[in-house]
Amino acid sequence: MSDAAAQFNIHDAKTNLSRIIDRVEHGEEIIISRAGTPVAKVIPLNRTVDRVGRGSLAGQLTMAEDWDSADVNEAIARDFGLA
Repeated sequence: MSDAAAQFNIHDAKTNLSRIIDRVEHGEEIIISRAGTPVAKVIPLNRTVDRVGRGSLAGQLTMAEDWDSADVNEAIARDFGLA
C-alpha cells in the first residue's frame, strides 16, 4: 500500500462507490475531490465492538428488579426533559 491516498472526483466516486468501499474495507484511505480540490476522506471504520447479531450479549447483562418501575420510568423521562 502506498503512502498517498487514492483520489476520485465526485462523479467517479458515485460510479465506483462499491469498489471504493471494498478498498476502504481493506485498509485504504480514499480522497473525494470536487473540481480538483479535496473535500472528503473515506477511511476504514475501526469498530470497537464486533457483535455477531441478535442475542450476542445473552447471559452477560444483569437487570435490576425495578428496571421498569414507574419511579425509574419517571426519572428517565425527567432526564430527557419529558416529565
